[in-house]
Amino acid sequence: MNPPLTFTPLNAWANYDTKPLIIAGPCSAESEEQLMQTCLGLKQLKVDMFRAGIWKPRTRPNSFEGYGSTALPWLKTVRDELQVPFAVEVATPQHIDEALKYGVDALWLGARTTVNPFNVQEIADALRGIDIPVMIKNPVNPDIALWIGAIERIYNAGITKIAAIHRGFSTFQKTKYRNVPMWQIAIELKTHFPAIPLICDPSHICGQRDLLQEVSQKALDLNYDGLIIESHINPEVALSDAEQQLTPVALGEMLDKLTIRLTRSNNAEFINHLEELRSKIDHLDRELLEILAARMLLVEQVGEYKKENNVTIFQIDRWDEIFRSRPEWGKKMHLNKDFIAEIYKLIHVESIRKQTEVMQNNTTATS
Repeated sequence: MNPPLTFTPLNAWANYDTKPLIIAGPCSAESEEQLMQTCLGLKQLKVDMFRAGIWKPRTRPNSFEGYGSTALPWLKTVRDELQVPFAVEVATPQHIDEALKYGVDALWLGARTTVNPFNVQEIADALRGIDIPVMIKNPVNPDIALWIGAIERIYNAGITKIAAIHRGFSTFQKTKYRNVPMWQIAIELKTHFPAIPLICDPSHICGQRDLLQEVSQKALDLNYDGLIIESHINPEVALSDAEQQLTPVALGEMLDKLTIRLTRSNNAEFINHLEELRSKIDHLDRELLEILAARMLLVEQVGEYKKENNVTIFQIDRWDEIFRSRPEWGKKMHLNKDFIAEIYKLIHVESIRKQTEVMQNNTTATS
């Protein structure tokens, strides 16, 4: 078993007073005036770090792809005048060289970069010997192995000032989000790297302003270490991602509404009651597992019976009945229908696996 990675604590490389760390700035640096006016407003909010897109990897070739190196002097002017650190996205070794020449304080790897191990390795090689914080966004698709691999590649280059940015995942399903959060993947990343700082990017999860507070609060409730939010002095005329950017004033109003929760309590009554509730949950979990085990025994018997009668494993009518009825049963018990549907999808996958195993074993035994 490999030893755990040792990350530099967030407060050792990001200068902020209290959790959460707030990183904010425009999706794209569009002019020195736009950047300065936006960041002046953000400094009044005591934002801990500015962000701005210099090189913008866009899906379509005719979309605004940022001003590139032309914008770096604007960034340096704003950084030097306002004395607030700046972070930018990089996707190539050349980006890194140019960003460092202009005093950029932190870098981040975007979702389209994280998805490509060759690209990440080139960046890691370019970072070797450089002491700079690197934040790594999750890949476009829900593949935690790619996210883990990108973090490991950057770490192996000698970078320990690393944070993970959760910006949601693409999906073909129609949802209210631009990129569905899939919070469980970010939580699983924390179980793999317990010490890594985790920052939420609600702007790219939501894709629209009216969802930002809800998602930001959810991230804080899950004990995220920070938020990276897009802000523009005049979002209506933004050259990219106009619908998800907030003015500095609106961002300040949103931040004021967020509730910062404690990670633990020293209240003895709270601790004792919490332990009692957890003990009851543990007991019920064991009962749930016993019921699942009993269900799987019946599934095996079904598989045996199907084999004896030369019937296929998958029965669409039966599956339709289960998928229709179980969420409705759950709804009557005040359970979320989507939650019950997801549970039964997993149960169905395991049921097919079990019956396949039975079929194969029987075939071997009679051959």
